[in-house]
Amino acid sequence: MNGLLVIDKPAGMTSRDVVNCVQKWFPRKTKIGHTGTLDPLATGVLVLCVGLATRLADIIQAMGKTYHAVFELGVTSPTDDADGEVQPLAHPIIPTQEEIAAGLSRFIGWIEQRPPAVSALKVQGRRAHQLARRGEDVPLAARRVWIDAIRLQNYQWPLVAVEVNCGKGTYIRSIARDLGEALKCGGIVRTLRRTRVGPFTAEAAIHLNTSPEAVRLRPIAEALQQLPAVTLSERDVTKFTHGQSLQGSSFHGPHPAAGETTVAVYDTNGEPLGIGILIRDRLRPRVVLPTNLS
Repeated sequence: MNGLLVIDKPAGMTSRDVVNCVQKWFPRKTKIGHTGTLDPLATGVLVLCVGLATRLADIIQAMGKTYHAVFELGVTSPTDDADGEVQPLAHPIIPTQEEIAAGLSRFIGWIEQRPPAVSALKVQGRRAHQLARRGEDVPLAARRVWIDAIRLQNYQWPLVAVEVNCGKGTYIRSIARDLGEALKCGGIVRTLRRTRVGPFTAEAAIHLNTSPEAVRLRPIAEALQQLPAVTLSERDVTKFTHGQSLQGSSFHGPHPAAGETTVAVYDTNGEPLGIGILIRDRLRPRVVLPTNLS
């Protein structure tokens, strides 16, 4: 009972709701966790970690993601999406396609993004969405996020279809809101679908109506395949699995000149041993997995 599940989340459910449904597929007390919250309005890829795979949740959360979204301009919402109380603007400015394309280009690269008030982020120990729904002011500071690309796929006022490739912590709702503010016409997310998390795609996802007997866990090693690889000798496998650091001369793999690099660690048979942190020529264990999990 150790591995990964790639679920195609339906609309109207929280990520926690999905975990609760999947829990019924496994024996009681099986440890299951999701790797990144999807809004109830959103559909698409939600990667679940089962058993020992939960140790790798942070690695999957940090993977790049792809979203397909439809923004609606000319309106605003306290949730920055169609799940909130949508308010039309009295006299919105109708932008051209060129103005929308130019506006979207300003969100590419490293940007400072203010999260939506209705979000799962915590403010003084409370979820922001709980405070916002009680009418309390939610002062969320802007956060630095990375956006690889935003492709404008279609525009017919008031709807804008986009595809977004981005990093961890990016809010598509914030892009819609900020685009609307920049164009002085308002903007929300009307529909949102996550089509990719790292190597995991919607085409390979399973649905919640899948028969439990047909469910097969994907190997833990799939969570490691996008990381640089380090291979250990039999002697060093014992050291690594006992939490000992290793010198660079004793393993095969990258040797970064400066900074830290997260790597996947394998034995000579290709079995995953866990996650390590490379600091110059020293490998330090971060997550150690039992052998024979791939």
